[in-house]
Amino acid sequence: MQLAIQLIFAQLEPQLGIDEVLTKGAVTSQSIAEGWNSQWLNLLQNTGNGTLYGTLTTLGIFFAVGTLLFFMIQFLKDLISYEYSRPISALIWPFVVVILLSNSGKGSILSNLTLGLRGYLNTVNQQLVVSPNTSKMYQEALNMSVAEEVTGSFLRPCQSLTGEQQSECFKRATDRIIILLRRYRTTYGNKNWIIRLQDKVNEINNVSSVRGIVSETSFNSLLGSTVQTSIKSFLVSLQYAFQNLIEATMLLIALLGPIAVGGSLLPVAGKPIFAWLTGFLSIGIAKISFNIIAVLTAAVIVNGPGQNFNADPDLMWFIIFLGILAPILSLLVAAAGGFALFSGISNTASLVRERI
Repeated sequence: MQLAIQLIFAQLEPQLGIDEVLTKGAVTSQSIAEGWNSQWLNLLQNTGNGTLYGTLTTLGIFFAVGTLLFFMIQFLKDLISYEYSRPISALIWPFVVVILLSNSGKGSILSNLTLGLRGYLNTVNQQLVVSPNTSKMYQEALNMSVAEEVTGSFLRPCQSLTGEQQSECFKRATDRIIILLRRYRTTYGNKNWIIRLQDKVNEINNVSSVRGIVSETSFNSLLGSTVQTSIKSFLVSLQYAFQNLIEATMLLIALLGPIAVGGSLLPVAGKPIFAWLTGFLSIGIAKISFNIIAVLTAAVIVNGPGQNFNADPDLMWFIIFLGILAPILSLLVAAAGGFALFSGISNTASLVRERI
């Protein structure tokens, strides 16, 4: 009997990934953030020949030299048509390109400006949403959303047993659940949602002791289904993947900065450097928007159902919202903001050119 129960729990261990993801979520997120910061510094501060950013800077210089011919043709045409007013104002672009693409090997002006802009966006993001209180609230909302499924994953293997084996299995599972709930109480206090979960576990144990068997319907009504556990685990991983995708996209856009600057000598109204800057800021807006949406929604859950003992909502919607809907919404906000930003930058540049 003891061997059968041990085998049940040995098979159970690999299925508890969602609890491990949430338990180690803060440490993992911090480690990933430090890894991204290190990658940014390694790529944008090492700008010598042979490095990735140095090679892209060389390519940007090649583009600048190639587009300089088109710039000079347009400059001479404007010189003939408009005398000196417009051509003189256009001469600022070659100087801007030369200054930004000058590479000392210890970080070009463009790379330092890019790092500074990214640092400013991260500072704004941290001031808005990434504070100790908001991070704890967000983590609590996630734990509220998956606590029933995690608890059910401890108890559900006992359903296939009978008699004394089932009683022993429920006892060992309850011991593990007590450890889990104690960890919740240590982190969040004795919240109503933790007490509500404890009552559900006690109810299942009472049903088992009285009837000798717990039906699938009882499990699903009290602790959720096995399918929900898999779906929630996938969606939690999906929202972590989106956050890392944002970081990777922002870094990719940053690396393409020299090419955008090199192509800015083309005699067109929409300069590539404006499109590059707009894209960079848009990704920053998407990152901030996602975090604001996640924190506000988590606050609604923690301060609403989390405080009301009689409320027992199905928080599957919260996990779906984080994994699918919030990324889509943040990207739509970033696209709208980026369009407005690009129009504003272009109109400002045209106004300055006319005034000079």
